[in-house]
Amino acid sequence: MANYKEKYLSITLLTVLLVLLYSSCDANSVPNREVEALLKWKESLANQSIIQSWVTTPAGGNATVQSPCKWRGITCNSAGHVIEINLAYTGLRGTIEYLDFSSFPNLLRLDLKVNQLTGKIPPNIGLLSKLQYLDLSTNSLNSKLPISLANLTQVYELDMSRNNITGELDPRLFPDGTSPSKTGLITLKNFHLQKTLLSGRIPDEMGNLKHLSSLALDWSHFYGHIPPSLGNLSSLTYLGLSGLQLSGQIPASFGTLNKLTELRLHVNNLSGSLPEELGNLSSLLVLHLAVNNFTGQLPQDVCGGGKLVNFSAAFNNFSGPIPKSLRNCKTLYRVRLEYNQLTGNIDQDFGVYPNLTYIDFSYNKLSGELSPNWGECRNLTFLNAAGNMIGGQIPDEITQLNQLMRLDLSSNQLSGSIPAQIGKLENLFSLSLKDNILSGPIPAELGGLSNLESLDLSMNRLSGQIPGQLGDCSKLQSLCLSKNRLNGTIPYQLGKVPSSFSSLRSMVALNLSYNNLEGPLPDGNFFRSAQPESFSNNKDLCGERQGLKPCIAASIEKKKGKDHKHKIVVIVASLASISIFLVGCIWISAYICRRSANQPKIESRPEQKNHLSVCHFDGKLMYKDILEATKNFDEIYCIGAGGFGKVYKAEMLDGQVFAVKKLNSHSHDDIEIQEVNSFKNEVAALTEIRHRNIVRLYGFCAQRWHSFLVYEFMERGSLAKTLSNDVGAKELDWGKRIRIIKGVAHALSYMHHDCVPPIIHRDISSKNVLLSSELDARVSDFGTARLLNPDSSNWTAVAGTLGYVAPEFAYSLAVTEKCDVYSFGVLTLEVLMGKHPGEILSFLHSSSDDQKFGLIIDVLLDPRLSPPKRQELEDELSFILSLAMLCSQANPQSRPTMRSVSQQLEARQFQGF
Repeated sequence: MANYKEKYLSITLLTVLLVLLYSSCDANSVPNREVEALLKWKESLANQSIIQSWVTTPAGGNATVQSPCKWRGITCNSAGHVIEINLAYTGLRGTIEYLDFSSFPNLLRLDLKVNQLTGKIPPNIGLLSKLQYLDLSTNSLNSKLPISLANLTQVYELDMSRNNITGELDPRLFPDGTSPSKTGLITLKNFHLQKTLLSGRIPDEMGNLKHLSSLALDWSHFYGHIPPSLGNLSSLTYLGLSGLQLSGQIPASFGTLNKLTELRLHVNNLSGSLPEELGNLSSLLVLHLAVNNFTGQLPQDVCGGGKLVNFSAAFNNFSGPIPKSLRNCKTLYRVRLEYNQLTGNIDQDFGVYPNLTYIDFSYNKLSGELSPNWGECRNLTFLNAAGNMIGGQIPDEITQLNQLMRLDLSSNQLSGSIPAQIGKLENLFSLSLKDNILSGPIPAELGGLSNLESLDLSMNRLSGQIPGQLGDCSKLQSLCLSKNRLNGTIPYQLGKVPSSFSSLRSMVALNLSYNNLEGPLPDGNFFRSAQPESFSNNKDLCGERQGLKPCIAASIEKKKGKDHKHKIVVIVASLASISIFLVGCIWISAYICRRSANQPKIESRPEQKNHLSVCHFDGKLMYKDILEATKNFDEIYCIGAGGFGKVYKAEMLDGQVFAVKKLNSHSHDDIEIQEVNSFKNEVAALTEIRHRNIVRLYGFCAQRWHSFLVYEFMERGSLAKTLSNDVGAKELDWGKRIRIIKGVAHALSYMHHDCVPPIIHRDISSKNVLLSSELDARVSDFGTARLLNPDSSNWTAVAGTLGYVAPEFAYSLAVTEKCDVYSFGVLTLEVLMGKHPGEILSFLHSSSDDQKFGLIIDVLLDPRLSPPKRQELEDELSFILSLAMLCSQANPQSRPTMRSVSQQLEARQFQGF
């Protein structure tokens, strides 16, 4: 303690001496020192457009005006002294190590957030004795916090957060697509992020900043214990310490922070029990404790002030009851308590929450019955109570939640029947009631769930037939009814409705096993390609599937014991018919042979043993020709690689050039023999696609040693490659970029709305948009995902590229056309910015329209191109930005269709394009 006081005293004395030294100078020299300091810093930053205005100008004769007050990002007071440096969101590159902070004794605000700054935070930053606002967040600073920050006693807001993440956050870490600052919870405990930058322990001296109202150190590399001295910050309203490597317990001194409204401690290694003093924080609106190692009970007075809005304590080892204060906490908006060991009776522990939109208390030890009060939470969109010991029936009042999008009551002890009125929840896209003791029939009313994507009623005691109305669930992608007592035949509607799951290759799960079903499987691609175990252990199902009897044999076997004479007549008649047919075939074959003997012989290629026949590509491309053109796929012809294999340039003898995607060997092995016909049908359908903005697929070849797809060759390569190159990026002026965006939109609209069945791309990204010699967009790889077995190890690899994947994929693992829409929105921003938007995307969604427009026009537009100078061009870019923001909404229901996007782009007459 003595060392701490001595160290602090020495720092304070040094600061006082420096301040006295500078104050003794002529006050008129301060502006000159400020100019010199700014120009010296500019020299270290190299040539950047954002600071081009930082120049001195002549003012008659040989005199020079030494005033920075009109420079971009600089604000002065009436005396001409710099009081603000604000270069936030400008893409500024370089370091602040060469900025002489001692030259700015009047500086009140320093805002450099969301840039590309590197290097250390210089210790002399502590000389800014009047500083009130300091934000260096979302950069790549790589030092410890200097102890001299403790001298900034006038600072009320200090933000050093997000100085650690060098890559993009995996969208699967966030259940609904929001950023760490919004969700406040990572759902995977064992997450991995590269943390190599702003680091060290949080200095004890931070507790001296008496005026501090907001302290944010989130998502950096700080470790060690939380300093108890932070409890001295009596003015603190926001404390963000999430996404760090903090350990130990929460200091009891936090209980004195009676002005605190947000406390974010999630995603750390904190442990032990929570201090009872946390119940004293009566002003709390947000409390995030999730993804730690806490034990003991939750604070019973966590909502003692009656103001709590957002509360997360998931993924810990909390035990004991739900806090009593939560029952009457009417302000709650979002609650996450999943994966703990909480006990109690949910009849008594939860009340009515008029503002609640999201609650998850799954995988605890809660008992009791679902209260009818849940029906009063009319804004609820997400309710997950899975993995508890909840009994009783599903209350009818649940069906009043007309905003509900996901309902999961699985793995409980629910009994009785499924309420038919659930079929009126038109926004519901996921319903799971599996692993209960529900009985009775499946309500036909479930067919009214037009947005339903996933339905799991397995492991219950449901009886009766599968209602044909389920065929009306046109968006269904996962259906699991296994381990019930269902009987009868699988309704034909599931195979005949064109938009139902029977023809939807994006469907990822079907399981009807362990029932009493009988009769033939409905016709349809998915029923032919589903895994055999999906239909196992039923009474008498038949069909052309492994493990099932052919329907003809099953029919004959079923008629045993009936009229024996009638059966003999049928068999004899059948044999006679077959005999006549064979005789006819023999006669025709003999006739053909006699004719062919008189014809000149044509030498044919030796037959290859293969799964699929070789595609002839209009008689010009054969298997041997491809091998010769690529010298048996020599690496010198390789022009790219992807998740499925490598792409080679194949130039034929007649001058034609093709792009040949050679599939990895394991991709070929995953094509099951019994799915060959389905596979061939898929290739045939895709080779018929003709659209000026889609790279043409000529066909597929599958031989014993090689399997490959043959595409149209695109001279300019991928959009990603062009944007990453300064010369290529400059060639893509604003007109060409708008044309690229329109082209991709038209291609996706065609695939989603003009193809039968619709084609979902699954991996829209800049690497899968190719450019023609005229720099027109061509969507590529649109068929690869359809061609391979969805149960293969590659399936997740084709579900999307990190940074473009729609957030709903995290909880459903299902790909719909709205996933393509989301990816298109991200791609559009990338085309405008010249690089992937990254975390800027979440900022844009949280900003006002004016802020978005100003940001994209002034800051985020690709700096390698001249800014738009015409009002018409600004209007056009603003319009495209608004479409991109709509397409990249977190909620898939809020996104437009690609047909709508394409029509809007086509209807708008872009000036000069």
